[in-house]
Amino acid sequence: MSGIQNPFNYQYETVAASQTAQVLGGTGAVGDNLHRIVVNVTATATSAFSILDNATTILSVANSVLANGVYTYQFDVASQSGAWKVTTGAGVQVIGIGKFTQ
Repeated sequence: MSGIQNPFNYQYETVAASQTAQVLGGTGAVGDNLHRIVVNVTATATSAFSILDNATTILSVANSVLANGVYTYQFDVASQSGAWKVTTGAGVQVIGIGKFTQ
């Protein structure tokens, strides 16, 4: 992409295993854009995770649904009620990619 610097200007934030409602960005806010998440499942039995728009669950995946591996979920949506939040089980890590309020 010669001549173009940061065409999308997305940020990323890692969410470790066993986190509860970790905010993406410093504070997060209405209008923050969640572009994509990358999910790394390392233990199927404890691989539950959820994505929340503040208090509203947007995506919830239960334990043992996904096999060990890496998965991506495309969103391209703006928050309607507050910060994007991620909750992870003991066998999963998530990377949130988007534009988040610092």
